Amino acid sequence: MNDKIRQLETEIRRHQKLYYNDEPEISDEQFDRLWDELRGLDPNNSLFSEIGVDESPNLAKRRHVMPMNSQDKASNPEAFLVWARKVAHAQYVVQYKLDGASIELQYDAGRFLYAVTRGDGKVGDDVTSNVAKMSGVRPTIETGFSGGVRGEVMMSRTVHREHYPEKANCRNAANGIMKRKDGVGAELLDVYVYDAWHTGADSYFADEREKIGWLDREGFTVVPTVFLANPDEVIAYRDRVLAERADLDLDIDGLVVKGVAIDIDDMQRARPEKQIAFKFSPEEGVTRLAAVEWSESGHLYTPIGILDPVRLAGTTVRRANLVHRAHIVELGIQIGSLVRVTKRGEIIPKIEQLVENPPGTTPIELPTTCGTCGTTLVDDDTRLFCPNIACPKRAYHRIRKWLDVNGVRDFGDVLLGRLFESGRVQEIADLYSLTESDIVAFERMGEAIAKKALANLFAANELPLARFIAGFDIEGIGEKVLEKAVAAGYDTLEKLAEATRDDLSKVDGIGETTADAILTGVSLLRDEMSRVLETGRISITPPNTDGPLLGVSFCFTGPLESITRAAAEDRIVSRGGTVKSSVVRGLGYLVTNDPDSGSAKNRKARDLGIPIISEQEFLEFIKN
Repeated sequence: MNDKIRQLETEIRRHQKLYYNDEPEISDEQFDRLWDELRGLDPNNSLFSEIGVDESPNLAKRRHVMPMNSQDKASNPEAFLVWARKVAHAQYVVQYKLDGASIELQYDAGRFLYAVTRGDGKVGDDVTSNVAKMSGVRPTIETGFSGGVRGEVMMSRTVHREHYPEKANCRNAANGIMKRKDGVGAELLDVYVYDAWHTGADSYFADEREKIGWLDREGFTVVPTVFLANPDEVIAYRDRVLAERADLDLDIDGLVVKGVAIDIDDMQRARPEKQIAFKFSPEEGVTRLAAVEWSESGHLYTPIGILDPVRLAGTTVRRANLVHRAHIVELGIQIGSLVRVTKRGEIIPKIEQLVENPPGTTPIELPTTCGTCGTTLVDDDTRLFCPNIACPKRAYHRIRKWLDVNGVRDFGDVLLGRLFESGRVQEIADLYSLTESDIVAFERMGEAIAKKALANLFAANELPLARFIAGFDIEGIGEKVLEKAVAAGYDTLEKLAEATRDDLSKVDGIGETTADAILTGVSLLRDEMSRVLETGRISITPPNTDGPLLGVSFCFTGPLESITRAAAEDRIVSRGGTVKSSVVRGLGYLVTNDPDSGSAKNRKARDLGIPIISEQEFLEFIKN
């Protein structure tokens, strides 16, 4: 189970990054299913208190007036009623959940100062110059208000159709324009607001009704809002909005529901408990499957259905996800089948159901050999992949994984692709012999940027053993799993290479299948690992047998402000301490910036008598 949890964590973080940078690979619905699966396995997982990041490396950063948090969701009336019974609001505020780019407008004494994107929930990108050109932004407000106004940057369907038809959807187009250096197109966008926060007084607004009225009087464009008496009225209103959705000029993917009373403490949670996103069902249609293409990503082959064009959510759909072979077999789909297609969250549509197999349909053929190296593909129902560890496509993916795991910036796919295709970089070790002139020649970038890219590469020079091995992209094996092996005493590459399946499978959280994967991967990649170490640029952090934190364990919950979770964990491990993923008896400390939270980890720590310390206390602790 622990392996599955780690795998889900990795997948969710990867797709969060892709989503917030306008490069999504899966639909919102598929992403929601990953969340639901993780919640079922580990309801107290720290991911539920983290927020996806939409930052751009090219924009200045600015702190929010108040954290821009995410919301829990209800995908159907039944789930909504469960939440409604739990919170028991006396009255409900219901607003359109606009499908755009989140923004905070910051005012000081009534004067508009900054516009800041969601970012990591606490710090975002400064996009003031572009947002100032958009409709709905007030340069001054009469009341002398100081604080933040929350809203959504939107592109209308009309503007999308007339000016940006090549963009996948309105949200992606709006987000891209909002972050453009030249600001071209910003005047075509609108800002719709839905919330406000005064920095000088918690009780500036008596309740949500007064707040919405104030926003309207100050001249903002307010998200459509209604006040309803009970959950049944909310469900009925949702049905009405669903019926009108296709005729709207804005993309919406649900409703935001909260109480009329303002709860300051709840608003500051990573995922407020007193409000919820009441999501809509996906839009769907029926069309013919004309063909199947097999998309290659690393060593994996994924089926993509080519469809007769069908209109969904205001756009023409020609391609849809078929997931994997088991999905095709389960549905009984063939070339020529009539299929039901859903478009969830305006990203990649999915073939959900077989409607009919008319005469003349033919079976879908699976590729049998790797198109890159010719090796026979392995089919385990849910994955079709090339098993050849030396396959060039796998080799490239391994280099990409190494850079990502170690947080190396400025090595984009264009640069890395050119280096790989030219033969200059064929494995990870080759990265560490690169020179500025190599990068300038292949990327045609300036020397200053090339120097920065190499500085980022060489900055990570001493790595924990678990991260070092995780960077070699062993199938199904992430850093967290490897940390369990290290904590159990397999704390050098030599010890791990000499371990047996029986040895490793006895470690808590590592079963026989995972043990086999680790041992096979290390064995096959040992020579390549050695070549990386021989460059002299990379070393493995030696086991700490006498560090000041030896025998002390920590667990984190919620977001950190001045340091990343990975950096905090590195400081613990480098001093001989250990990091736990959950609160268990014997844990040394629980670290949180919300010690009064009612989260499960906080409650369990209090029940077990485990000290709860803040981020600042943690930093002082390890410093001293």
